[in-house]
Amino acid sequence: MRPGEHDEQPPGRPLGRRAFLGVAGLGLTSLAWGGATSDLFAQSTRLLPEPVRALVPFGKGWRIYAVDPPHPTFDPATWRLRIEGLVERPQTLTYAQLLALPRVRQTSDFVCVTGWSVDDVRWTGVRFDDLLAAARPLPIARALRFESAEEPYIDSLTLRQLSEPDAMLAYGMDDEPLERKHGAPARVVMPKMYGYKGVKWLRKIVVTDRVEDGYWQQRGYDRDAWIDDSNGR
Repeated sequence: MRPGEHDEQPPGRPLGRRAFLGVAGLGLTSLAWGGATSDLFAQSTRLLPEPVRALVPFGKGWRIYAVDPPHPTFDPATWRLRIEGLVERPQTLTYAQLLALPRVRQTSDFVCVTGWSVDDVRWTGVRFDDLLAAARPLPIARALRFESAEEPYIDSLTLRQLSEPDAMLAYGMDDEPLERKHGAPARVVMPKMYGYKGVKWLRKIVVTDRVEDGYWQQRGYDRDAWIDDSNGR
């Protein structure tokens, strides 16, 4: 991910791209040393205060970002997921209805565009075909726009991209319900893309006929975020 990649910036003033890279300049230089060395350096950052440690952009372990802290909260009894736009039957799902959809589990890595990652994350959720089945997207539908409860965070993915076999809307992680900091109640998971495409705290999906630039694309990041094939990599 990158700053705002949504999994990973400590509460406080959001960092822009240049500011983040400036603060972490030593860490970025260390990426050239190779995986083992950068991981060793990452382990050493555990001696740093948490606000500083969270800015080191490589190694293993989650960094929690936000563009508008504090993180949103949700009440399972009142939360709703709206699916609308280019569909025959707009839907409003309760949390219980989301959990009742065909459930899938997978294990995949999470990769942040700034250089850190988390291996073997165990996700639980629903594939997008099953999520959209009742809404019945129209033939002209080409993409989904995901809207977060953390305003103004949005992002879009094409239906083709969302047909990847490991793309899902996740509501569980590591055999537990999603924690607030990880996007409860539901978040987008795209393991082949950098984490900033994984919209958290999801509250609305709009079916559209085109991809729209999201929060970080409007600030200079790539629309498509394929790992090792975007954002200057």
